[in-house]
Amino acid sequence: MSEHEEAQSIQSSQADVWYLKEIMFGVGSSRRNVKIVTQNFNGPCSFIAICNILLLRGNIEIQPNDRTIVSYEFLSQLVGEHLLMTCPGIDISSVLSIMPTTTKGLDLNPLFTGATSFRPAGAGGELKMFEQAGIKLVHGWLVDPSSAEAEVLAVVQDYDSAVNLIAGADHTTNGRLLTADTFEDPSSAGSSQAGSSQAGPSQAGPSISTDRYSDSDRRKIEQAIVIRTFLDNTQSQLTYYGLFHLASKLEPGTLVALFRNSHLSVLYKPEGEEASLYSLVTDYVFLNEPSVVWERIEDVDGGWSTFVDSDFVKSSPAGGDFAGHTAESALQAFELESGQFSVVDPADRALARQLQAEEDEKAHQLYLQRERKRVERMEKEQQQQQQQQQQRTKRPEGDKPGKKNKKDKCIIM
Repeated sequence: MSEHEEAQSIQSSQADVWYLKEIMFGVGSSRRNVKIVTQNFNGPCSFIAICNILLLRGNIEIQPNDRTIVSYEFLSQLVGEHLLMTCPGIDISSVLSIMPTTTKGLDLNPLFTGATSFRPAGAGGELKMFEQAGIKLVHGWLVDPSSAEAEVLAVVQDYDSAVNLIAGADHTTNGRLLTADTFEDPSSAGSSQAGSSQAGPSQAGPSISTDRYSDSDRRKIEQAIVIRTFLDNTQSQLTYYGLFHLASKLEPGTLVALFRNSHLSVLYKPEGEEASLYSLVTDYVFLNEPSVVWERIEDVDGGWSTFVDSDFVKSSPAGGDFAGHTAESALQAFELESGQFSVVDPADRALARQLQAEEDEKAHQLYLQRERKRVERMEKEQQQQQQQQQQRTKRPEGDKPGKKNKKDKCIIM
């Protein structure tokens, strides 16, 4: 299919069109021009991250050289052919079957105790795809082993289990855990106030006195308070402990997929830089910013992060443009023939990031609500089961002690 035919076939949906940006990548004789795939806010970050790593490695190549757009059909064919060629004798049918779902994101469940540890919520095909493509999947949402909350997080281990515990404790407190703003826990001797290792103790949390609950419920509530405080203080899904761990453990020249802010991006550690990590800039708003290629990760929230070019030299903003370009020269040199794109104003860029952060927070709250309802349903079923068990033990006077009714069976939920 030609580029023109491909554009016509998907022009009805702008979300299906991904624009290409040309950058320089590599060192010495291996340095070359590479076309990377950009994405809009609703773009499939998982699939695009996989494709961009394969493109930067030189495993796949987009042709012809003057191509400006691609579709999922085009890229999936490139990735599928690469896997078939590099995995001889291995059944990759499960990987190929999971590939279409990556356009809607991946369901990944990171462990707070390991940078390469994930528990897939589904059948695990997502992780298998990264394995077959030879791409390491990492995250920096790690708890500092020396912090106060480390003991609790070592027990729950992963994000899904943490949310389930919070939802269960919230149900136990009749919804007070997720709605309160401050907390007081006289029975926990201050342990519930342990904040994230990166932010110190936090005063934000649920206002709950646990002395009226059973020992089991009290422990669950106290653990939920610690976990919720940790999650509130690490909403970017990156801790300083995790950031330093990645910077020290990744080998120079390494390209990996980074899970952060419920997105996947390309993380790179250049040769010769022992402690610097860079994220590939694929935001659609930077399509016509040739000097904005990488973002140096300098903190967990992105407030101090710096944009750099292909040579990892800082791109300094000047009147809304970068690296010495004025608005007029940038438009003349880099605007596409269609005139559809223009240099993006910093205020628009800040607004776009704010909207994305709000979307992430909304998705997080919806997830918590869904998990809370699921826990309520499970507890209701358990209560019904207990009531049925109690009714079975109250036999009529005429029944013989050793006789069982055929309906009296153990129900495994």
